[in-house]
Amino acid sequence: MTRVIRPQPLTARGFAPFGDVLEATGPADKIINAGLCGRYHDLAQLDFADGRAGISLFNAEPRALPYECDLVERHPDGSQAFLPMSQAPFLVIVAPDLNGIPGDPQAFLTAPGQGINFHRGTWHGVLTPLSAPGLFAVVDRIGPGANLEEFRFEKGLLVEP
Repeated sequence: MTRVIRPQPLTARGFAPFGDVLEATGPADKIINAGLCGRYHDLAQLDFADGRAGISLFNAEPRALPYECDLVERHPDGSQAFLPMSQAPFLVIVAPDLNGIPGDPQAFLTAPGQGINFHRGTWHGVLTPLSAPGLFAVVDRIGPGANLEEFRFEKGLLVEP
């Protein structure tokens, strides 16, 4: 039987068990560049077992709701941040770890301008933009060894609007 979940709005509190919400809201932590730029400082907990932080660009095909998810993954050796390079929302699917396998999945829908950082070892769905362009800057671990575990759900998972 297919499980059905509905995304909730992405908030720092709701997403805290899985990672950090990256957004420029409220007053800036610092004003820089001769008073012309607000800096929202140190928003993500980057965490790498070894290696170094790298910045890559991902260009993902847009999807639509309802969305069928059958695969989640995690990165045991490093956190992974997704920063959209457009103002379009995207879908974020996560699940807690239950002794090495994903528990009950949850879905979040970002607001325009929000990015996310998955904590190291967090089960998550693939990058899922909901409109074009699906261009993201990704900050994650660059280093030797496999840093990817995948899990396929036996029962289908459907994310409905």
